[in-house]
Amino acid sequence: MSDPIKVEEVDTVAAPPRARVEDAAEAPAVRERDYLSGFLAQKPASDGAPHEPGGALYEGVIDALKDIFDPEIPVNIVDLGLIYDVKVNEDNRVHIDMTLTSQSCPEARTIPEVMKRRVCGLKEVTGCDIEIVWEPAWGPHLISEEGRKVLGIDEEQEQD
Repeated sequence: MSDPIKVEEVDTVAAPPRARVEDAAEAPAVRERDYLSGFLAQKPASDGAPHEPGGALYEGVIDALKDIFDPEIPVNIVDLGLIYDVKVNEDNRVHIDMTLTSQSCPEARTIPEVMKRRVCGLKEVTGCDIEIVWEPAWGPHLISEEGRKVLGIDEEQEQD
């Protein structure tokens, strides 16, 4: 007879450490931040407005989204190319256009709900709307350079 299962009740559980590309042995000592060709390539607002690209609130939203990983692919949803647009209005309400890897994605409800909780968890955010769009269709070409490194994809492999 095996030992009985022991149950321990806890209020919270510490998040497990995440593997990072920069922790890999072959990673260069200094890495430049790579940007997706879309919304992350926008230049910071000259006046440093917190709700515009480069502003503290906008960048906080992006960082919150980068903490959300696709459960089937070990890449965050930003580097995976699922986020098409982020807008933060003057009232600090966030609107996100995103897609999924396929229309039959089993996480179609879960990922947006996790996104809302993370974004609305930012102190300054007053609300969050997420719109799932299918145009343009997602494809591996939307994965950022960082995501490609995590997945071990190079351009030659993608063309095959």
